Amino acid sequence: MTTPVTPGEAPPPARPDRGARAHSFNAAAAQYAANRPSYPPALLDALEELAGRPLAGARVVDAGAGTGIATALLHARGADVLAVEPGAGMAAEFRRALPDVPVARGDGNALPLAAHRADFLTYAQAWHWTDPARAVPEACRVLRPGGALALWWNTDALDVPWIAAAARRIEHHFEIDVAAEKRNGDARAADPAHTLAFTRRDIRWSRRVPLDVHLANLGSHSVFLTHGADHAAAFLAEERRHLLAVFPDGVVEETYDVNLLVARTPTG
Repeated sequence: MTTPVTPGEAPPPARPDRGARAHSFNAAAAQYAANRPSYPPALLDALEELAGRPLAGARVVDAGAGTGIATALLHARGADVLAVEPGAGMAAEFRRALPDVPVARGDGNALPLAAHRADFLTYAQAWHWTDPARAVPEACRVLRPGGALALWWNTDALDVPWIAAAARRIEHHFEIDVAAEKRNGDARAADPAHTLAFTRRDIRWSRRVPLDVHLANLGSHSVFLTHGADHAAAFLAEERRHLLAVFPDGVVEETYDVNLLVARTPTG
């Protein structure tokens, strides 16, 4: 689609490619670590249930670990965690936050690990940056027989009126499909070849944060990081006005649906 430009207007920023979006987080790693939401305890409970074993004492590879938000939760559950992260900026922030947890450079398409190493292979907010045609076989190689591949995403609860309205504003400003994020949690998108049999669990949760944290969280998403600082800043300034009308005390209640997919590798 070609967007018309009024004479005298600057043209809209070019649509960034997937690779640029995937690497955009490295320059904003500290912002990401400070403002992104974590995950509820119910997520890890569901992960253990669907995997058929506890995290405590398990060997876990957390791929696309980013700044370590999910890794910290897995580690706190007693797992023996190795993180894998492709980005230098994110890995540096990870090491600051979790100096006692090892992190290796690499990505899900070619994991720097020996075969049949892991009881769990987890991807928090990261599987959509992989190529499933390569990442699924890699998962099967790295996991032990009966091991669990777990993918999950925090997605906005679009049935909440203020969140739906904000999503429409983002779609209009950046010309994207916000609802498409929900489709990341679809087993057909995660594994188009149907190599594994995923079970899905959806978990709703919320957090209350200052408006500045909410806006900084928004600004740490790839669509904001790759459309140009001025374009993002213009949206965030206008969004502040909209949200103060909904949350006059300046505290925003963010509501999320965590989409969890878990598949176990064959035992025989």
